[in-house]
Amino acid sequence: MSLTKEQMIKLYRNLIRAHEYDTTMYRRMMSGRLIGFYHPGEGAMAPGVAAHTIMRDGDYTFPHHRAHGMAAMVSREMDIKRYLAEHTGKQGGCCEGRSSFHGSFPEKGLFMYSGYIGAQFSPAVGWGWAAKRNGRSQISFCGAGDGGFGQGRAHEAMLMSQNWKLPVIFWCENNGLAIYGDAAEMHPTEDISSLAQGYGMPAMVIDGQDLFACAEAAVAAFEHAREGKGPVFVELKTCRYHEHDIGTPDLRGDVQRSEEEIAELRDRDPVLLATKRVLDEGILSQDEIDQIKAQAKQEVEDNWNWADAQPIAQPTEEELMAAVFAP
Repeated sequence: MSLTKEQMIKLYRNLIRAHEYDTTMYRRMMSGRLIGFYHPGEGAMAPGVAAHTIMRDGDYTFPHHRAHGMAAMVSREMDIKRYLAEHTGKQGGCCEGRSSFHGSFPEKGLFMYSGYIGAQFSPAVGWGWAAKRNGRSQISFCGAGDGGFGQGRAHEAMLMSQNWKLPVIFWCENNGLAIYGDAAEMHPTEDISSLAQGYGMPAMVIDGQDLFACAEAAVAAFEHAREGKGPVFVELKTCRYHEHDIGTPDLRGDVQRSEEEIAELRDRDPVLLATKRVLDEGILSQDEIDQIKAQAKQEVEDNWNWADAQPIAQPTEEELMAAVFAP
């Protein structure tokens, strides 16, 4: 399956944009200019960019939390300046500055962003059921890491989705680490996608560092689901270059990850690989690439300027209690 030139350019542009947002978020967190947490995404942005660039308007999504879903925000053209404002506790944020990174963009099919590991699996089934009933060829995208697929909810979701032939995409971004936990010690097989075999669900394993391979997998998986053939499990082997979240020790088990290990991972950086391919195949020239990077920097700067100018959120007690369903 081949991507069109226009798709490849859009994918590349979105990857550069997502990377630029992620690096600025990292710098701001390190300088104390964000509230809450930040989970750096460098090294692991290609799967999310690929899936959400290929996605259609009207599809439901629960993106992976890495880089706080910035790959999805960029690729689905969500109102990113409001999401940035949310990260700084501003009134102009998508949740009025109350949530840090637990955003919500219902107009784009993103209804929740939870801090609970595996919280997305149950809603994904519900969204899949709604998509099937709607009859509009929608999909329900369920993004999770390797750690999330150790949750019981994941198995319940796969069972129900396959039984009911729901258009749910189980998108496993496997970076081999669940905070400190080594995936090799947490799962009995090398490929987590082997879980799908028990449910008779089609599955594929993809190089998560290859932006265009991820996109081709998304095209195939989404087409299968839209045709009413049921769910698909896609496992994307990726990596992260930083600690799980800023300030947490960067460990594998109880051992610090070495500089040599990180340097080896960086040899297959998604941005480097994608840049080489678009140049080698004549998809983009170096001047065009430089322009895309300059535009991304300007976009990020403009949106941060807007977010920084928003007033700090100071909700009243009555406003806070109005959002509490069970005191």
